[in-house]
Amino acid sequence: MGNGRSQCSSNEEHNSLFRSEEMTLCQLFLQSEAAYSVIAELGELGLLQFKDLNPELSAFQRKFVTEVRQCEEMDRILRFLESEIAKEKIKPATLTEIPAAPLPKEIRDIQNELNKLERDLKDVNTNRQQLKTNFLELMEMQAVLNASASFLEETAFQGASAATNKGYARDDTDDIELGDKAAPPHGGADGSMRLNFITGTIPAERLNGFERMLWFACRGNVYLRHSEITEEFEDPVTGDPIRKTAFCLFFQGDKLKQKATKICEGFHCNTYSIPKTVEERNHMSEGLAQRIKDINVVFEKTDDHRKRLLMNSAQDTRALSVKVLKTKAIYHTLNMFNMDVTHKCLIAEVWAPVRDMDRINEAITEGTNKSNSEIPSVINRMVANETIPTFNRTNRFTKAFQSIVDAYGIGRYQEVNPALFSIITFPFIFAIMFGDFAHGIIMFAFALWMVLSEKRFLRNKGSNEIWNMIFGGRYIIFFMGLFSIYTGFVYNDFFSKSVNLFGSAWTVPMHGNDTEIDPHHASPITRLQREDRVHDIYPIGIDPIWMISINKITFINSYKMKMSIVIGIIQMLFGLMLSLVNHIFFRNVANIFCEFIPELIFILSIFGYMLLLIIVKWLQFFHNTNCAPSILVGFINMFLFSYNTNSPCKEYILFNHYDDMKFVQTILVGAAGICMPWLLITKPLVIGIQRAIHKSKSTGNADITPVNDNENAEASADKSEAAKTVEIVEKTEEAAQQANPEGDVTVLQGNGHSIQVEPDGGEEEEEESGEDGMGEVIVHQCIHTIEYCLGCVSNTASYLRLWALSLAHAQLSEVLWNMVLKIGFTLNANYLGAAGLIITFTPFAVLTVAVLLMMEGLSAFLHALRLHWVEFNSKFFYGDGIKFTPFNFKQAIMPRKAENE
Repeated sequence: MGNGRSQCSSNEEHNSLFRSEEMTLCQLFLQSEAAYSVIAELGELGLLQFKDLNPELSAFQRKFVTEVRQCEEMDRILRFLESEIAKEKIKPATLTEIPAAPLPKEIRDIQNELNKLERDLKDVNTNRQQLKTNFLELMEMQAVLNASASFLEETAFQGASAATNKGYARDDTDDIELGDKAAPPHGGADGSMRLNFITGTIPAERLNGFERMLWFACRGNVYLRHSEITEEFEDPVTGDPIRKTAFCLFFQGDKLKQKATKICEGFHCNTYSIPKTVEERNHMSEGLAQRIKDINVVFEKTDDHRKRLLMNSAQDTRALSVKVLKTKAIYHTLNMFNMDVTHKCLIAEVWAPVRDMDRINEAITEGTNKSNSEIPSVINRMVANETIPTFNRTNRFTKAFQSIVDAYGIGRYQEVNPALFSIITFPFIFAIMFGDFAHGIIMFAFALWMVLSEKRFLRNKGSNEIWNMIFGGRYIIFFMGLFSIYTGFVYNDFFSKSVNLFGSAWTVPMHGNDTEIDPHHASPITRLQREDRVHDIYPIGIDPIWMISINKITFINSYKMKMSIVIGIIQMLFGLMLSLVNHIFFRNVANIFCEFIPELIFILSIFGYMLLLIIVKWLQFFHNTNCAPSILVGFINMFLFSYNTNSPCKEYILFNHYDDMKFVQTILVGAAGICMPWLLITKPLVIGIQRAIHKSKSTGNADITPVNDNENAEASADKSEAAKTVEIVEKTEEAAQQANPEGDVTVLQGNGHSIQVEPDGGEEEEEESGEDGMGEVIVHQCIHTIEYCLGCVSNTASYLRLWALSLAHAQLSEVLWNMVLKIGFTLNANYLGAAGLIITFTPFAVLTVAVLLMMEGLSAFLHALRLHWVEFNSKFFYGDGIKFTPFNFKQAIMPRKAENE
């Protein structure tokens, strides 16, 4: 069942920030040919939340799975194009306006265009990659040829020397031969063997492993010569730079040749056949130079063609991406629809704000007209018997405050929204902990700069999450700075220093004379007593003389601690009164009697009494300050029923006699004690009585209208209504008007044939579900009673964090002033003193911003957040609702937009 009333008065429009929008469940009937255009218009409007009527079907079993796959394929092509455009550092065209969703026939043209573009680009990339591969091979071959020339000449010289020593001449065209003296120990029986070689390139990082493998595998019988290639090559596939080393292997025999060849293949070496004679190598070098030159010419032309292709694509890539994403979102939404038995009509169930029904009808009519459909689309309102989603309208100002509430939980349908009150209470609670006039000005100026420049920041929104989070809360920071200026003025704190604007109201005896105190030159050991005040009270805030008195901490602590308790109790009472507003709105009389009244009496009898004592003690004059009663001790004695009648002090708050105080406090403790069983027992008792009455009525009417018969009748009525609507859709507009039954169907728009089915019976309070046992109800009420009673105590104590953090902020500011900036002011008044002041001001400014504004500001923000979530919201806000998530094209294209930015 829905949390709240399913229908409210149609004439009443609630403020969306105070209560969520009034919602209605509608049934939408669309002809197949008009469904796409209608959903496109509704996506631009963004005011309908579609229910999935096919939850049992997987994504591959839906009707429009083929269209969704086509959109995903087009999206893949667009991502491929965007990556290629980014590689070439081409800036895509900026969208001046968001394009509308294309028509189905335009989608086919876009798909054909993208497929052709992908084929052309892949062909160009393949040719370009092949050219790069050929170019790399030619460059490596030329580098190997140049490096191997010296290897072969040196080896030929050694071979010729060996042959001369042996006594025979050697022709340059023959293979290199070594005589008996130069042959290795494993030489042939004839005493000579041919010296063969393999040349190639290997990545420079693999050279050491390659050399070790040759040594171990060939047992040192292979001679390796290598030279690093100074020119840096580019990988044809990835485009990464690679370093290569040219090598030449010398060996004797076919077995060593096989081993060396396999090792080269294992290390992915590129081997090249090098001529043996000098003339052939020179001729080969000339041919390589010409081929490299030709490839460069072809590569430049191919690269120019590719750039022109990508530049043309960059003009439309973002617009096509938006169109494809919108189309995909439309088909995803259509997959939530049901088909009627004739397969000519699509049926959907949607949640819609009541106040926007006219705009929704206009969008449906516009979409139907765009599709050139002669059959009208139909929408009719239904009675909701499920949880209704919560929709709070926001703008740039209220969005951040609503986000604070939504982070705690989504409110129930049309219950009081805490965001409205958080606009004032949140920055005020923050400012109590952060109160400093100067710090507030800095924070206010920073937020004002963001607010004045918000249009520029919104146009150029980046991907920095921290900055986006700070900018999103600019109005919260604005109010936090503004309220901090006010509380700093009340605290009389300006960088931890007091400002004497109106003149001090105190004088103290100094050397036997009554001297008016100058707060800027008074002795820091002055102790202020009440008899030292000679003028009227300080007009606004704290008298600056307290900042230099010995009893400053005692006075400030007492003031801020009591102020924290007062503000906390007032805020909790305000939250409790908001719960009464909820009960009255939902017409829940049982909750008013069983929960609100005992909760109010409980909190007033204890903490309301404490609030009254604090305020009266502030206003009351005590002749003997040592006999001023302690509120804390008095409360302990109040619950212990312990009263010291023999005390010499006879000072009381609110009372003139001891017996009066004892009588009143006994009544208050008794009232609080009575409220606990009242809160614990009455609600389960009322629920039990209601269920018994409901059960007896159901049993008495079983022979006349069984529950199952009612359900079957309602189901058949729904089927009959659906059949009538389908019949209307299949006929012409004139026939549809004739087919509309009178009374239960009202035409809202003639062109769109929007039908409204008004619910019977008006607004009735929903009854508790009978499925839950009484045991669960009792346990739930026990938990609520314990949580509330103990929570009142813990929540009141929790507000003392206002005092603690305010004191900590003031002390940190004072320490920073005395240990950093004060040093610069104590220097001599000359050029060195000015330089020293500048030097000390720099760390003071940095520490002020980093520690006091950022760290202390974040700490105060989090504590203010906790006080609102736990202490304030818990009194009236459940936070277990369902958020209204309308179908909106902005949400569909937002991820891609962020990627592009």
